[in-house]
Order: sequence, then C-alpha cells, then structure tokens
Amino acid sequence: MISKEKIARINELAAKKKKEGLTMEEAKEQSRLRSEYLQNVRNQLKNTLENVTIVDAKGNDVTPEKLKQIKMRKRNH
Repeated sequence: MISKEKIARINELAAKKKKEGLTMEEAKEQSRLRSEYLQNVRNQLKNTLENVTIVDAKGNDVTPEKLKQIKMRKRNH
C-alpha cells in the first residue's frame, strides 16, 4: 500500500506542475511516484478479482474457469 505521504507528494507535484512547472528532478520524482501508485492500484485490483466468486440469480457458481484455476494455484502455494 502506498503511504499517505507519497499520495500527498504526488498531489503536491501535480499542483506545482500546473502552477509553475517542475524541475527535471521533480518530474522524475513525479514519474516514479505515479508508477508506484499505479502498480499498487493494479495489484489491489488483481487481488480483488482473484478473490471474487460470480453467482447467478439461481445461486449457481458461474465464475469463469480461468479465474477458478488462478484461485486454485493461489491456494496451493
């Protein structure tokens, strides 16, 4: 999980970029922080999707087979 301080810094750099522009160092920092943030979001989404079970209106498990296989691999590790 990305820290609140890093998120605050991302927002601070975005505001500064709009207002006055960034130095090369700040632009590199912004890029690095954004990449870290996006990777964190992707990991959270992947984890959420890998733990979802899809059930139809009749109560039948209709989770796609590929997702079931991923779940089984995670349990076996």
